[in-house]
Amino acid sequence: MDKLDQRLLALLSENGRESVTVLAQKLSVSRATVQERMRRLEKQQVIQGYTIRFAADYLNTRVVAHVLIATDQKQPAQLNRQIEKIPAVKALYSISGEYDIFAVVQEETTADLDRQIDRLAELEGVRRTLTSVVLSKKFER
Repeated sequence: MDKLDQRLLALLSENGRESVTVLAQKLSVSRATVQERMRRLEKQQVIQGYTIRFAADYLNTRVVAHVLIATDQKQPAQLNRQIEKIPAVKALYSISGEYDIFAVVQEETTADLDRQIDRLAELEGVRRTLTSVVLSKKFER
């Protein structure tokens, strides 16, 4: 990956809907160059999709929790697949330390969030959980 790829990725991370023409102008290269680079980055799975960023006002209407999960480590892949099926879990990370997994859970109400955390705690292989509810987001890159 060269500097042009990095600049292209930076522009796409700011606005994934930017047209190829505008990207080419901003990068001072041809449209064909931008298209070829995007195709290559997609094929290499550097770019795995194009998404949206929600306005802070919208996200502030949703309840987000960070859930640390301690597991029995017998079948981590199976547990990960079970957690992946829960739509409220927006991200799942393997971590080091006292806990094994870190989940980001998002729901519309605290009652819904409570149900999802109970659902996580009841999965086979989960020993215990520790939850912190996000009060506000200061920034995100």
